[in-house]
Amino acid sequence: MPQGLSREEWLHSLPRALVAGFVKTDKEFQTKGQTSGTTATFAIIDGWTITVASVGDSRCILDAQGGAVSLLTVDHRLEENVEERERVTASGGEVGRLSVVGGAEIGPLRCWPGGLCLSRSIGDIDVGEFIVPVPYVKQVKLSNTGGRLIIASDGIWDALSSDAAAKCCRGLPAELAAKQVVKEALKTRGLKDDTTCVVVDIIPPDQTIRPLSPPKKMNKLKSLIFRKKAKDQPNKLTKQLSSVGMVEEIFEEGSAILSERLGNDSGSRRTSSSLFTCAICQADLEPSEGTSVHVGSVFSSSSKPWEGPFLCSDCRDKKDAMEGKRPSGVKVL
Repeated sequence: MPQGLSREEWLHSLPRALVAGFVKTDKEFQTKGQTSGTTATFAIIDGWTITVASVGDSRCILDAQGGAVSLLTVDHRLEENVEERERVTASGGEVGRLSVVGGAEIGPLRCWPGGLCLSRSIGDIDVGEFIVPVPYVKQVKLSNTGGRLIIASDGIWDALSSDAAAKCCRGLPAELAAKQVVKEALKTRGLKDDTTCVVVDIIPPDQTIRPLSPPKKMNKLKSLIFRKKAKDQPNKLTKQLSSVGMVEEIFEEGSAILSERLGNDSGSRRTSSSLFTCAICQADLEPSEGTSVHVGSVFSSSSKPWEGPFLCSDCRDKKDAMEGKRPSGVKVL
């Protein structure tokens, strides 16, 4: 992050910085020779503003006051995400099910080589670099009535829907709520996969426990009018109303293309030093050394090879591999 930013500038810069941070972390896995990776869901809470970055299928949901449950992540499972399947195959990967004796196919869709069910993760360098660490990022702002974050691994979401997880622990303090979500998941499905849950309450300063919000009573006519209005609302990334508070969606982007994620912030503040710093690994660059993230970006609709941000040669190779511009193959140091 650049130094000397105001709070608003800092929040505005977070989505771009998180993309760079995820890719940098993936590169550090490579240098250590670790081939088994991880999903990641990362949340930053600043006042009433929440910024979430994620790869894989660990999910984060927001239970706003009033009972409106919102997804703050996208599941990067090949079985369910058509766009990710198309991206992986376009980058040189193969998507298919596990074949057994006799030619039968079983299990979920996987990426080959490697057989990973996910299209994005950190550190899975043995399955090809088209399994990318570029996160989906979403930033929202709560009203001062607050809300609750539930962050959990795939074993929870295989057993419970987002609404069920939120409903089963309403009215409980955060620590007990997390235990209750795990308990419900185990009761529903048993221990099939990792079942880890973290609950964080974002509440007004005069409260210690997020209260249980009773449902509002409506007569039938009022209920029909409310439903009709809700149905007629356009599905835009602007404002989403709950029955008590309001959740404002500030930012949402899920592209896996680095030139779109690092180079679409032309209005942000740039310091003279950042012009000669790699946008991913933060290494110092000579004025003529860095390569624009836009150079040769055949996937980008707005290629601007003369503009920053700039990448060092190593990060440029990483970008090219993730976008299928060179054969996958990582040099482990």
